[in-house]
Amino acid sequence: MAAYALFDNIEVSDPDKLAEYASRVRAVVESYGGAYRAVGGQVDVLEGTAMLGYPVLIEFPDLQTAHRWYDSPEYRELKALRQAGSRANAIIFETAPSDLLDA
Repeated sequence: MAAYALFDNIEVSDPDKLAEYASRVRAVVESYGGAYRAVGGQVDVLEGTAMLGYPVLIEFPDLQTAHRWYDSPEYRELKALRQAGSRANAIIFETAPSDLLDA
């Protein structure tokens, strides 16, 4: 089953560090079979009180691959760069079997 890494980027404290991260991260994501599915944009809360700042959604082939990417030596330096230049929440979740998903 596909898995997703969801980042809710709350605050940028160092735009230069975040720009360097952005210029280098895509190649590492793709080397683990990942693909960006959503980056930023307007967020409208329809129910509840949750509010995303600047969401980024990355799809991976499965949960194990998503974790391998996040914990990989290739991403370690980039993760430190992102964390030094911004504040975010991050989760990885797996899709569950459902009749609602396309085959």
